[in-house]
Amino acid sequence: MIMVDSFDSEPIEQLAAELKQDLLDLYGPMIYGKALYKSLGYGSGDAFRQAVSRKSVPVPVFTIENRRGKFALTKDVALWLAKQRLQPILDTARQEEGA
Repeated sequence: MIMVDSFDSEPIEQLAAELKQDLLDLYGPMIYGKALYKSLGYGSGDAFRQAVSRKSVPVPVFTIENRRGKFALTKDVALWLAKQRLQPILDTARQEEGA
């Protein structure tokens, strides 16, 4: 079990760094297209486009002049993925410490 104090974000930062390196190796500093929407857990490009129109994409996305589609920074996607994976575990550990 992961033991953390209430301000410890080190496990998230460590996982984010590992994910960032993996994603950088695959896609470079920006992710776009199918890689982006799959990395964020969307089942299709249409689902991603709908999330963009509703402004509910969990990471900042942006456009690039003279390029089609939306882009996100690899580091933002990596951090979001790490938080999704570890935050429930860290929250449970904090609750158990306070009990």
